[in-house]
Amino acid sequence: MDIGIALPTMCRGYDRRSTVDWCLQAEQGPFSSISCGERMSFHNPEMWTTLAAAAALTERVRIIANVAVLPAHPPALVAKQAATIDVLSDGRLTVGVGVGARPDDYRSLAADFGYRHDRLERGVAELRELWSGTPSTPDGDPIGPPCVQAGGPPILAGALGPKSLARAARWADGVVAFSLSGVPAEIAWAADSARKAWATAARDTAPRLVSGCFYVLGVPDPAAVLREFTADYLAFFGSETAGTTAAAMTTFDAAALHRALDGAEAAGLDEFILVPGSTDLAVLDATIELVESR
Repeated sequence: MDIGIALPTMCRGYDRRSTVDWCLQAEQGPFSSISCGERMSFHNPEMWTTLAAAAALTERVRIIANVAVLPAHPPALVAKQAATIDVLSDGRLTVGVGVGARPDDYRSLAADFGYRHDRLERGVAELRELWSGTPSTPDGDPIGPPCVQAGGPPILAGALGPKSLARAARWADGVVAFSLSGVPAEIAWAADSARKAWATAARDTAPRLVSGCFYVLGVPDPAAVLREFTADYLAFFGSETAGTTAAAMTTFDAAALHRALDGAEAAGLDEFILVPGSTDLAVLDATIELVESR
């Protein structure tokens, strides 16, 4: 099983130095990928711009958009952004797509929150058409640049529920799930659900299975750091829900991370992504040591 690491873009204090230091050290470390996600009404940097920087700073690791809220954007724009990063990375890009759960992000983009599952499917179909060279308008030229990866980057669905997985099984190359605190039973359930959806859809290839969790290692009082980060990230659910969820977080020591990784490997995942709750490079150093010890 591959182990990837996310850039700490959702943490307070993320800046240029964070981008350079985390990318360069992750490139030299034991990781399979670098990733970051998308939020609009939040303090994080814009996802595609950050991934472009990561592509330029690295040569080996895959670059993962985890995930793009596709229905909130014009698909042609996303197609061009992704194709550009595919070129910058020399074909190392994977694109996760989903519908998102935050109405404020849609409102900030003047996008409709309704019917987003249908619009996600139509958007994915348009991405593939545009990446294949089909012009976006009858009299227009193809939207470039041409992707390095034939047919465009692999597309993973940010899907968990049975309806979302049934839809994803019609068009995705795999699934990118998430377990906040890396609970092995949750990881296994999500993987089994994806496999069942692919079998029901009579797909002739198995889904690529990716998951991840929040964590903190290597800093003073890592439990407090992780819980503060989690509460901040989940504040859109309301302070009570965010606080209760944050209080239950357990992935702040090596033993908990090993349990999460062991559970992911036992569940047959292709990749597990560690999502740090701090920009402190001590977290990255401790993570490299943990992964290299496996």
